[in-house]
Amino acid sequence: MKFGPVPVAEALGVILAHAVQAGETVLRKGQVLTAADIAALQGAGLGHVTVARLDAGDLDENAAAAKLARSLAGDHVSVSAAATGRVNLFADAAGIVSLDAAAIGRFNAVNPMITVATLPQYTRVAAGNMIATIKIISYAVPGADVDRAAGMAVALRILPPLYRTATLIETQLGEAPSEKGREALAKRLSRFDVALDDRCLSPHEISGLSAALDTAKGEVIFILTASATSDIDDVGPAALRAAGGTVSQFGMPVDPGNLLFLGDLRGRPVIGLPGCARSPALNGADWVLERVICGRSPAPDDFAAMGVGGLLKEIPDRPQPRREIG
Repeated sequence: MKFGPVPVAEALGVILAHAVQAGETVLRKGQVLTAADIAALQGAGLGHVTVARLDAGDLDENAAAAKLARSLAGDHVSVSAAATGRVNLFADAAGIVSLDAAAIGRFNAVNPMITVATLPQYTRVAAGNMIATIKIISYAVPGADVDRAAGMAVALRILPPLYRTATLIETQLGEAPSEKGREALAKRLSRFDVALDDRCLSPHEISGLSAALDTAKGEVIFILTASATSDIDDVGPAALRAAGGTVSQFGMPVDPGNLLFLGDLRGRPVIGLPGCARSPALNGADWVLERVICGRSPAPDDFAAMGVGGLLKEIPDRPQPRREIG
């Protein structure tokens, strides 16, 4: 593409780079100049305009953006019409974003004029949320570069929920716990159209919790203990193993949310919630819950990677909040 000023008489069929007032007519940036536009410019006494001329093999900004969007849009993703070199991608269903960050980096490295910006990996979205925007910065780019970027693209997808029902088992020491934890979890699950079954309370001891796990009916099981889980042999993880299940993770490098555990009971995911999950504020349990519900249960390496960005906003009503310094 060639960019710069040209005589008005030579500007027919090229792209106007900047808006121009031609008498009573305003010619918009980005429009292709017609014979009528040339006449209006000459009638206004203008001798030169700044334009963009496509070289052989170039694609204009809208054609390039549209082609790249088609290469990126995967399952449950819709694409907007192209305008001013931009195409937006939207979620067609509730779920989490799935992408290849390294591939996005390679895509953006092909040509600085070819860009895509996305939500982070595994971001929770509702239907209709924008998940990415493609922007061609210049008025045209080489078609060969568009083809290279399209070839490097790995589809952006929405992973929808795999489950529709869940059980929450709450342990108690003395009086029954308030509904606060159950209400917070129900709200989190409602974003994925997952319903909690009837309330289930258990004594805060291994045998009682193990028995409750045995009879849980939900496709996903949550445990919220009256006392924080302090060790992999504490009541929650021990009860899961006693019921015939396994524990794959205890603890996570996300705060609030450190004291979470994850496991499995006969093919059903089990999440031991940290106490901060009683608050509706974002915490580490959200990241795990959202991935599990959408079929991307975190492995140990995934948990380890959560530490970067894992220092979340403090929850004011925690028993031992962070100390203010300074």
